[in-house]
This record gives sequence, C-alpha cells and structure tokens, in this order.
Amino acid sequence: MTVHDDNAARHWHWRNTMKPVRFFQFDARAGFFIVLVLVHFRYWTVGLLLTVLVLFWILERKGLSFAAAIRAARAWFVGGYRPAWIYTRRRKMLDTGSG
Repeated sequence: MTVHDDNAARHWHWRNTMKPVRFFQFDARAGFFIVLVLVHFRYWTVGLLLTVLVLFWILERKGLSFAAAIRAARAWFVGGYRPAWIYTRRRKMLDTGSG
C-alpha cells in the first residue's frame, strides 16, 4: 500500500491503538511529574522526577509497562489468596498425578 492510497489513509489508526503513549522515551505517566516540577520547582520535586524516570526506565528494561508492574507487585504482595472470591472459585492445591 502506498501513502496516497485512500483506503489505507482511512484505516491506519486501528493499528496504533494499543501502542503505549510515550513522552520522549518515557511512559507518558511521567509527564505528570514533569508538570509538577514546572509548576512547583523545588529540589524534592526534581528528585522525585528523577526517581520516577529512573523507575520507569528500569521497568522498561525488564520488559514491563507501568500498569503491568503495578499488577505484578500486587500479585507478589497478595500471593495466591484472593479475598473477594467465593470459596469455590479460590485456587486449590492440585496433584495431576504426573511424576
């Protein structure tokens, strides 16, 4: 398909819907801290911004988005216990008999 194909120009957007929103090379959620530094410029806000940027960079090096890292941390803290699930839906120890 060429760039000038009318059909391709009308339907290009659906391919980009799941791409993460980026602010330069960082997750766009870091933009909140950048605005915070611009509005309230203090040493601790600059330190907070640098900490958040380094945290986002480390998460991306490990292959996690910010939302996936929050879910992984929640699963690590909670473990296999799901308090909102009824007893019949909770995970049980299972021996498949292989071995």
